[in-house]
Amino acid sequence: MVASRRGSGSITLPTGQTMTIHTRTHEEEDLPHATKKTMADHLRKYESLFTLTPQRMRMIVEAFKDSLELGLQKPKQVVPMIPTFVFGWPTGKESGDFLALDLGGTNLRVCLVTLQGEGKFEMTQTKYRLTEEQKQDEGQKLFDFCAECLKTFVDTNFTDEDGTSLLKPGELLPLGFTFSYPCYQSRIDHGELIRWTKGFGAKNTEGRDVAEMFRQSIEKYKIPVVMTAIINDTTGTLIASHYVNPKTKIAVIFGTGCNAAYMEDVKNIDKIKELKINEQDQMAINCEWGAFDSFEHEHLPRTKYDMIVDETSNKPGEQAFEKLISGRYLGEILRLVICELIDEGVLFLGQETYKLETPYVFETAFLSLMESDPTDELLMIIGIFTHFFAVETTLAERQFFRALAMLIGRRAARLSACGIAAIVGKMDYLDEGCLVGADGSLYNKYPGFADRVHEGLIDIFGEKGRNIKTVHAEDGSGVGSAIIAGQERRGPISACISRFMEISVTLG
Repeated sequence: MVASRRGSGSITLPTGQTMTIHTRTHEEEDLPHATKKTMADHLRKYESLFTLTPQRMRMIVEAFKDSLELGLQKPKQVVPMIPTFVFGWPTGKESGDFLALDLGGTNLRVCLVTLQGEGKFEMTQTKYRLTEEQKQDEGQKLFDFCAECLKTFVDTNFTDEDGTSLLKPGELLPLGFTFSYPCYQSRIDHGELIRWTKGFGAKNTEGRDVAEMFRQSIEKYKIPVVMTAIINDTTGTLIASHYVNPKTKIAVIFGTGCNAAYMEDVKNIDKIKELKINEQDQMAINCEWGAFDSFEHEHLPRTKYDMIVDETSNKPGEQAFEKLISGRYLGEILRLVICELIDEGVLFLGQETYKLETPYVFETAFLSLMESDPTDELLMIIGIFTHFFAVETTLAERQFFRALAMLIGRRAARLSACGIAAIVGKMDYLDEGCLVGADGSLYNKYPGFADRVHEGLIDIFGEKGRNIKTVHAEDGSGVGSAIIAGQERRGPISACISRFMEISVTLG
């Protein structure tokens, strides 16, 4: 049987390795493949499913604003709008050395941040990969692992060549703990986990004070630190972004999960009025907006593929918004479409497709590669399907896959714009304009994501949408955590919080 070379090239795998492609396949007529017309017909169907019109986006924004307001008025709402007890913006004059530990959806980071004032900082960090086993094991074991990593980092960075500690006897390093999961907080150094998100399911943790669990692990390993604040990564990004550029009024995370934070007037947070906090103050709000439209599913345009993702997830019914836009789920949505077309006899007839049948085997990183493939023959897409799934593709099929990836990625970005627009509209930021500090792997690495968010904001607001700009906020969670630890050490916030530490109230 005559073989024909399709081409050569290379792709970067999610692991960071480079895979060289030198592809020889059977002639396309030797295997039954979908025709170009067949793929074009199917693409039109998916365009109608995954395309968001400006009118539909504006309807979603209005429903989103209502959910944000309800979350501020009453505790334990679907979008919980969690008070963080982080009061006011940083001055930009914060300075000193601070530790930050950031427990994210994929990695654990330990950072030493040197704040230099005037919006400047230096940072040393170490990353540790989290295993799926650690995400599902006992919660205390997870925090023991965090403490082990923290101890290693402190021992490495605060000892001289002889192994002698550089810290004074009894000296404790201030630590900001960035915990990227929804918590009820009644003070800044306390956080009761509401629910795990981002695929986590560590046992005996939900409903408990995770700050206290981590303190127990810190004491177990005798680490010379004092945890001064527990914050959400999005709150950290808000504070860090404003520290660098005071025009930043909103922060968003688009990565394994999704979330937003902004600074709210205390007078508008009805559910904490009994705390009698000065109504002239401002407090950062951790929206936890990934839960928008959960349970009832009245507003978001869910397809049958989104419903399958939801029903087979570890939290069915929950995190409805997150499941349409976060990096954890986009690859799975595309895989489900491909599997449906395989079952219908449209794709890969006569080929073994069992490797595509495993849930979540099609990573969102593949969508990024597919969209950014610069070659006429789409060699990266050849590499993905031959190397990872052992199936042959025609050019028409590869063009379809790339177009489908673009539809799913564009929908995610436009829905993300709806969330941003809801906060902008609520806070009346449209006329004066503002910056939105953005972080997360989807925002940073997915091709065209930021441009599509901006396009969505213009579709929602018209030309005034150009007044709202997202800006890169790299390392926001680590730096922001350190800045908040610095604010706490400064004194006024601690004094303010101490007035309420004895008040027993559940917030959310």
